[in-house]
Amino acid sequence: MESKFLDKVKDNAAVRMWSKKTQLEKGDSLAEGYISGLSGFTRINVTQNELQELRDIWARWDVETKQLFYQSYGDLPYLLDIKVDKYLFRAMAQFWNSAYSCFTFGKVDLVPIVKEYIALLRCPKVQVDKVYSKAASALAFVKKLMSITRMSEQWVTARIQQNGDGRCIPWVSLRDLIVAHPDTMRKVEVFALSICGLVIFPKALRYIDEAVADFFDRLDKGVTPVPAILAETFRSLSACRRTSEGRFIRCAQLLLAWFHSHF
Repeated sequence: MESKFLDKVKDNAAVRMWSKKTQLEKGDSLAEGYISGLSGFTRINVTQNELQELRDIWARWDVETKQLFYQSYGDLPYLLDIKVDKYLFRAMAQFWNSAYSCFTFGKVDLVPIVKEYIALLRCPKVQVDKVYSKAASALAFVKKLMSITRMSEQWVTARIQQNGDGRCIPWVSLRDLIVAHPDTMRKVEVFALSICGLVIFPKALRYIDEAVADFFDRLDKGVTPVPAILAETFRSLSACRRTSEGRFIRCAQLLLAWFHSHF
């Protein structure tokens, strides 16, 4: 986190060459009769969770606690320092081509791929050949939170709230737990869960969604969330372009880190 994310982004020249070669070989993938083209101006809202409280907690931790986090979850905290430039993001969104699910800059098409996002995520538990999908026999939300936080069922149940069509837990409840929990490993795990919910898979502002707990519960098994992150990123961009407005509700930090790695 202390080092700048741009210092660690690898050269993507090989990926670009592979992408160009594949497109030339495979040709166009659009349905017959469909015309590709960039739509008009999109009034995209890139409001994200305020991450200062997470940054403050991280800054107060000693070296040993930070090392424990790095060993378990890699360098995820660097995402907290990526400033979401709303003007740059809005400019990028104007070049999102929903027909091809890629950015079209003149004659150049660019799109994040799994390999790039795995490198940018910097989480050692992620394995490229283990794609995340929700388990059919997944534990209930309450049980997952009990397992992660090591808190009682009564404590967890009292804090779960209904938000729209899903359930979630307020960030303030997890924040207070991180600050007060006597077990250092529990602090680290709840902090990692909070980064996943507030940065990587943000939905409702200042809440951690039930789906995030399901992913986090399976992170120990080495599954990669990257295909899900990319799919949700593409879906959110396309939804905003389709309606010419809307809030981008996925990880703007990762998308901007990817963008800077190419330019």
